[in-house]
Amino acid sequence: MRLPTLMSVDPDVERRMVSLWASTFPQTIAKDFTVMPHHSHVIDFRTTNTVWCSVLVETLHCLGLTTAIICPGSRSTPLTLAFVQHPAIDAIPILDERSASFFALGIARQTHQAVALVCTSGTAGANFYPAVIEAFESRVPLVVMTADRPPELRQCHSGQTIDQQKLYGAVPNWYAELALPSLDEAMLAYGRQTMIHAWERSHSPIPGPVHLNMPFRDPLAPLPEPEAFALAETFDGDRFFQHITPSHHHPTSSSSPLASIPSLPTSIWEQWQSIPDGIIIAGIAQPPHPERYCRAIAQLSATFGWPVLAEGLSPVRNNATLKAHLISTYDTILRQPDDASRLAPSCVIRIGEMPTSKILRQWIAECNPLQWVIDGGDRNLDPTHGRTIHVRCSIEQLVSLMPSQNLTPSLKALNLSPFLTQWMDAEQSTRHRLDDQMAAIKDWFEGKVAWTLSQTLPRNTPLFIANSTPVRDVEWFWKPGDRRIRPFFNRGANGIDGTLSTALGVAHRNQSSVLLTGDLAFLHDTNGLLVTKKFQGHLTIILMNNDGGGIFEFLPMAQFDPPFEEFFAMPQHIDFSALCATYGVSYELMQSWAMLEERLRCLPNDGVRVLEIQCDRRSSFQQRQQFWS
Repeated sequence: MRLPTLMSVDPDVERRMVSLWASTFPQTIAKDFTVMPHHSHVIDFRTTNTVWCSVLVETLHCLGLTTAIICPGSRSTPLTLAFVQHPAIDAIPILDERSASFFALGIARQTHQAVALVCTSGTAGANFYPAVIEAFESRVPLVVMTADRPPELRQCHSGQTIDQQKLYGAVPNWYAELALPSLDEAMLAYGRQTMIHAWERSHSPIPGPVHLNMPFRDPLAPLPEPEAFALAETFDGDRFFQHITPSHHHPTSSSSPLASIPSLPTSIWEQWQSIPDGIIIAGIAQPPHPERYCRAIAQLSATFGWPVLAEGLSPVRNNATLKAHLISTYDTILRQPDDASRLAPSCVIRIGEMPTSKILRQWIAECNPLQWVIDGGDRNLDPTHGRTIHVRCSIEQLVSLMPSQNLTPSLKALNLSPFLTQWMDAEQSTRHRLDDQMAAIKDWFEGKVAWTLSQTLPRNTPLFIANSTPVRDVEWFWKPGDRRIRPFFNRGANGIDGTLSTALGVAHRNQSSVLLTGDLAFLHDTNGLLVTKKFQGHLTIILMNNDGGGIFEFLPMAQFDPPFEEFFAMPQHIDFSALCATYGVSYELMQSWAMLEERLRCLPNDGVRVLEIQCDRRSSFQQRQQFWS
């Protein structure tokens, strides 16, 4: 006997049927449908769907999953129940699928462990797509689980049904459609092993998203089935799960296993050390162990006597006391033709992705030096298409292979070569001018916000930096220091999608955090504020409101208005105090630099607050141009 789905039963009849079933089989369901652990594992024996899904979820728990983000819907009911009733998994409900997916991305970014992401059938999963792309491009592990209609309800105009087969194309690390739920133990073992493989593929060899499409037949609600209850008598949970051990991946900065490092000829170290005009570029990076990463770069710099051009999104700028020959103002220096010519290198060792600076990219393309890219991934990281050699390992692993005789800094490095001296002199002069000009600015200037943050935020603060203008201001103006501030960002696809939600994910159950964003990126994801009801921790949002897209002021199109202002800058004229009040978020309009600094020196422990800075888009653009000239 199979009870009808809840959708087809009168509520009073449904309650009587459940009551009758519970009195007949009292062990089947405890009061309020509470599911009791089976041996040491949480298995729900009420229906075929609940058994199937609880086996899959228990498998993920055994592997190390701690967090699941759940979006509302009917077809995903069995998955939702399995996650919600598991005592060791934090199941967080979020209304908007796009916000949910970026919130999951933020948590996975800061933990370096996969987060499960669940939605119903139809277009719900399509709203995950931007975050899935970002996860792939920036190598963040996610386990995406889209519920689906069974095969007989596809391509027949059944409601809320689309083609979900390979919904994200070739983007995920791995894709599979699971079989329909079954009580057969061999099929349950198939489901278990499929989840193990999905978890592994989300973390290695390169972290990224995996997609599981999961069809379910009715009934979706947990109305008891005798055959499912009968399985409880024979199912040995301890034996079924005993071979699964927590698979906590602790990646190096590039997630490359040491065993896969290509052998490098001993002569390469001597070659690098003999080059008088080489440079090291510390590109965009979010390593799990920032200090270890920075020490390796500093050791390479000291050994060869080469300057380190450190991107604002690299942890190197926030670990300046490690004494790498640090260059932070390279974008400004290279705008001067004479400096760009005399400081050109013959060899470059680049760690990770190319910095944001367009000026630096153009300079590298024009110099066309021999370039070694140190990164453990499988991507082509050279947009300049130059004379590039990819070394597929992390910088920490590379330095570990350095011959012992090369571990001592060379005489050239200790005495500073003429080439290194020129770079250091240019940095000192430019940094001194920049700091003097920043200190003298009294009115609001977007660039000074980044400069102020670098010297004001508490130590180790996680800082999420929005794309467009904020990420460039950090590269241009962030002052090196030793506060060990931890930059986070979505620079995989470089979009403004999900900025707020990702920042909330980074801050969730983390140290008090900060988001630096412009008004358009913030408005593009205001549904992220719905997450605050389940958010644990604190996020301060520094909202630079220049009433439009400031980054577009740098485009040649800015000279053509109309249509520039309406169709490119796109000012929205929003009252952010009213918007924050709608969502119950704390709001303050900043009145002075001193007020901003006071709010940032000691961050709250919980809640979300917005600190709005109202600045002029065109004035900030002109100030940047004046400084560079």
